[in-house]
Amino acid sequence: MNFDDTVARQRLRDFWELGASFGMERGRLQVYLNEIVSDRYQLVKGLQLLRDELMFADPKTAAHAGDVARCAADLTVPTVVTTMAYTNCGDRIHQGEVEMFRKVVAARFATVSELGDLKLESFSPTGGGTDDGATLAHVTVAHQLDESLRERIYAGNPSSFVLVGIDLKTHVGRLDGDERMELGRTRESMWREPRTACGAIVGTLSAYNPDNAVHRRLRSDLGEENFELLRSGTIKTREGIDMAPAVAAAIVAVQGMLNTASALAHELDARGLAHLTASTTVNRTSRDDTVLYLARATVFMGEVKVQGFGTDATQYGGELVRHDGDSRLRLVYEGHEMQDFPVETSPYSVRYSRFDMMPAAGFRSPEGE
Repeated sequence: MNFDDTVARQRLRDFWELGASFGMERGRLQVYLNEIVSDRYQLVKGLQLLRDELMFADPKTAAHAGDVARCAADLTVPTVVTTMAYTNCGDRIHQGEVEMFRKVVAARFATVSELGDLKLESFSPTGGGTDDGATLAHVTVAHQLDESLRERIYAGNPSSFVLVGIDLKTHVGRLDGDERMELGRTRESMWREPRTACGAIVGTLSAYNPDNAVHRRLRSDLGEENFELLRSGTIKTREGIDMAPAVAAAIVAVQGMLNTASALAHELDARGLAHLTASTTVNRTSRDDTVLYLARATVFMGEVKVQGFGTDATQYGGELVRHDGDSRLRLVYEGHEMQDFPVETSPYSVRYSRFDMMPAAGFRSPEGE
């Protein structure tokens, strides 16, 4: 059955009409709901959302599998299958960050097992971002659908498609002192001494070790010019606070998103749509952790669209602003502030699967085709 991309394209147009606010240190729940969840729901609005393993049952097996097979979804209606992945630095300093993200975001878009557990790709590369965007993209897409299930869904309705959500995350410490705020360090708890966070990113900048594989990866993500600039101590907020750790964490997250988006252009077939985000958690002791939402991207039918912060350290600026009775870090990039970032588009060649041109439901391509 030929893919009718009208529905998916309309959802994508509606998605890019939604505003996004980048670079402001905000509450985690506010960012996750107002940015990631709302965007992702826009992409599936009005369509059957399919992510429960019980709904993947083949109704033809009902006589042998008992009543549970009756849970099978009606694939003749426009359907979206969702799958999800995220990365987060494995540092224990996060104080419930992973649990909150899983409850707020993953619980709505990750596949759910028969036991009700979330089945999502979860990676914890040291320093955050991603160890390898190509591997992350390949594993996530490879696990989304079995071949027989893909055939049933694609043959069920010409408007059905698959949504892949991937969220790339890093973190940076924030230490609020009596006289001056410091970025790049925080207390694991009020009972502990301050330490670096993210230790891997700060360590790469302050004591680079060429024999350390994590340092090499993070330096590669930053790029040589950024690496040298961020080590120089000249990247400061308007108040004179060294913001190199925050800028480095932001660049690692954004670069991870861009690497993964580029890889998804090779992994997705014509019915695959991807939504990616980049963000940095700000670890604080005196208050709940906050989040810097940095960028978003989509990959679909020959176009990669990206909006938000980039990876050139020279274009970063920052200042402290009052928000909700608190002093918050606000980053800017190339003079763009919060809601005025342009959307950039780049093309890619669409990869068609053997199921994208099925003549009728139930068609099976001969082996080898």
